[in-house]
Amino acid sequence: MDTFTGFPKDLFDFLGELSENNNREWFNANKDRYRESVVEPVTMFIIGMGRRLPEISKSFIADPRPSGGSMFRIYRDTRFSKDKRPYKENVGCQFRHVAGKDAHAPGFYVHMEPGDIFVGGGIWMPPSAVLDKIRSAIVRNPKAWEKVITCAKVKQGFFDIEGESLKRAPAGYDPNHPFIEDIRRKSFFWMHSVEPSLAVKPDFIEIAHDAFKGASPLMKFITDSLGLSF
Repeated sequence: MDTFTGFPKDLFDFLGELSENNNREWFNANKDRYRESVVEPVTMFIIGMGRRLPEISKSFIADPRPSGGSMFRIYRDTRFSKDKRPYKENVGCQFRHVAGKDAHAPGFYVHMEPGDIFVGGGIWMPPSAVLDKIRSAIVRNPKAWEKVITCAKVKQGFFDIEGESLKRAPAGYDPNHPFIEDIRRKSFFWMHSVEPSLAVKPDFIEIAHDAFKGASPLMKFITDSLGLSF
């Protein structure tokens, strides 16, 4: 049985060097290294997390496929960007909801780059119709939302509540609503920062799993709002 033993130090060395050589010539010359130091250990992590996710929910997928699976592509979409660097300088994966099709679906996340690692869950920049359902659920059931944002992990400061917000109340919402700060959000996700030295150890997978479990009150509120299973 394949076992996650921690991410190799060379994963972070590779990303650091990539940030200084973000071009196709360097990447192609280091493609075997990318597969061995990045793709293979991330795949082992995904497989290992797949065994643990049902303890939290059976509605989220751990897909180890190198293309179209839980691991984000390293190739940047530069078509509409002034930044033409061809590669991302971080590694990430999303364990998205079974009903989701892309990074904007509800999901649990892992993000890694040299000196910066975070894990957590939520929904990032969803379409307007999806966002409106979550906002409406907050208005419709404020006590349930209050229970989410006052859960133990939030009160302990375990999570940072991330994401951009509108400057004003969205159209149709009371600007004086007690949860207007949350209603103005364009994303709803919680992230926990992890000491980088822990990522190379086997129990990093348990750290991530604990964060996913801690984010489950938010995830359940989101899925309930969207009429999805949790």
